[in-house]
Amino acid sequence: MKILHIDSNHELLINQLNDLGFTNHEDYLSTKKEIESKISDYDGIIIRSRFSIDKQFLDKATKLKFIGRVGAGLENIDCDYAEEKNIYLVSAPEGNRNAVGEHALGMLLSLFNNLNKADDEVRQGKWLREKNRGVELDGKTVGLIGYGNMGKAFAKKLKGFDVNVLCHDIKPNVGDENCEQVSLELLKEQSDVLSLHTPQTPLTVNMVNSKFINDFKKPFWLINTARGKSVVTEDLVDALESGKILGAGLDVLEYEKSSFENLFKVDQPKFRLMRKNKKTNLPEAFQYLINADNVLLTPHVAGWTIESNIKLAQTIVDKIKTKFC
Repeated sequence: MKILHIDSNHELLINQLNDLGFTNHEDYLSTKKEIESKISDYDGIIIRSRFSIDKQFLDKATKLKFIGRVGAGLENIDCDYAEEKNIYLVSAPEGNRNAVGEHALGMLLSLFNNLNKADDEVRQGKWLREKNRGVELDGKTVGLIGYGNMGKAFAKKLKGFDVNVLCHDIKPNVGDENCEQVSLELLKEQSDVLSLHTPQTPLTVNMVNSKFINDFKKPFWLINTARGKSVVTEDLVDALESGKILGAGLDVLEYEKSSFENLFKVDQPKFRLMRKNKKTNLPEAFQYLINADNVLLTPHVAGWTIESNIKLAQTIVDKIKTKFC
C-alpha cells in the first residue's frame, strides 16, 4: 500500500510505517490541485490541516482506503462522503489530550493570578502588589462544554483542586468520577469558569454569542482550547468590557485560517479595519484582545508539545496497523 504524506510530522510516523511494509511518499509543497492530480495512485493519505479534503478531492482518490489526520478533529475532511466511499478515517485525540488539559489549567491559573500582567509590569520596573491580588481556584465551579478526550483530560487535572466540575455534552451518560454531567441550563447557572472542549460542527460554530454569554447567572472566566469559530469575538469583547466575562484564555481564534498555520483569512468581509489606522487589517475586536490585561492568547498550541508530537504520530501508526496489518 502506498501512502502520501502532505504534512510533516514526527519521524517515527514514516519510519514505523516503512517497517510495517507501507511505501511512503512525502509532498509538503505541492498545491491541492497538484496533489489531486496524483492522489489516484495512493491507498492512504496522512494530513494535519494543510487543506480540506472535500468531495472533489475524494472523487479523484479512486484507490484511497484511509485518511489519517494527525490531530484530534476531522472538520477539514468531508467525513460523510468519505464514509460513503468506504474510506477509513483515522484521528488521534488520544495523542494530545493530556497536553490540552495542562494548557487549559495553565491558562486558568495564570488568569486567576494575573501572571502575564504582573510579569510584564515587573519587567517595566513596576511593583504593583495590590493591583495584582489574585483569586483562588478552590471553591469555584468549573463548567465544561464537551466531555470527550479533551474535556476528560482537563477534568482529571482539576481533580487536585477543591472545585466542583460540571459538564454538558450532546451524548448522554458521559460523566464520570471527575465530572458531573448536567443540563446546559444548570451549567450556566452554577459555573464560575467555562471551558470549551467541542469539535467544530454546525452546532458549535458561533455557539458562544451574546445570548449564550448573558444566559450565565454569574460573571465567569472563559477558556477556549477547542475551536476559534465557537466564539463570536465581538460578543466576547462586549462581555469583557461589561465585566460579564472576567477574563479569557484563548488558544484558538475565530480568525484562524483552517490550516492553523497563519492567523487571518483575507476573504472575510465582516472584518472591520481599525479606524485609527486604515493600513492594518486587524479586526477591531482582535485589537482589543491583544491590549487587554485579562486576556491570554496562544497560537493554537494547547495540544502542541514535544510529547504530544510523538503520541499523535504513534496513535496514527497504531490505528493503521490494527486496521490494515
